[in-house]
Amino acid sequence: MDPYAFAIVTAFWLGILTSISPCPLATNIAAMSYVAQRVGNPKLVFITGLLYSAGRTLTYTVLGMVLIQSLLSAPTVSNVLQKYMNLAFGPLMILVGMILTEMLVFNLGGCGIGEKLKQRAGEAGSWGALLLGIIFALSFCPTSAALFFGSLLPLSIQHKSIIALPAIYGLATGLPVLSFALLIAIGLGKIAKAYDKVVAFELWARKGTGIIFITVGIYHSLTTIFGVDLSR
Repeated sequence: MDPYAFAIVTAFWLGILTSISPCPLATNIAAMSYVAQRVGNPKLVFITGLLYSAGRTLTYTVLGMVLIQSLLSAPTVSNVLQKYMNLAFGPLMILVGMILTEMLVFNLGGCGIGEKLKQRAGEAGSWGALLLGIIFALSFCPTSAALFFGSLLPLSIQHKSIIALPAIYGLATGLPVLSFALLIAIGLGKIAKAYDKVVAFELWARKGTGIIFITVGIYHSLTTIFGVDLSR
């Protein structure tokens, strides 16, 4: 597969994994359920989901664009990245993999949503979902921070993708939310079953991805840092 095509697939998968991670998934569903109840019109629920997803996509795209552009446009930083990013990529993969498999656990506090914010979002109706999408995208938990800062940004810098990869990542974080918005529009009773299935999928998907990251990170570190020839 073409390296950039593989990077696109990777960015998309990282976005999906971010969205179904325990903390983002729980807050996404809570926010969507609350706003959907306030909307009152089932036909507007899916539009609410679109706006919520648009808020997340826009936030990750702009944040990624600003960070990547800043890093690549600064001559000194750019030269350092070009020189050492390939060497740092392996250890970063191992670190992210250890966080995904819970070998490393960080407690950064709760990831809930305040009552005042809920009230304001509810009063804003469908457009309140756009605000919630932006806020939740910026509310990083250890897993989402590791995936965004530890995986997506290095990947984007490596391919000098200022907009495309962050946008694909952001778009992917909204797809599961759209699915739940559709379920909310159809009937709240279907949420519990869907939630249980997503939680079960997230567990093996996250740990499976973590194991792959660690394996690739070790291989990349041995070949690029230590110069080990594993082709023999």
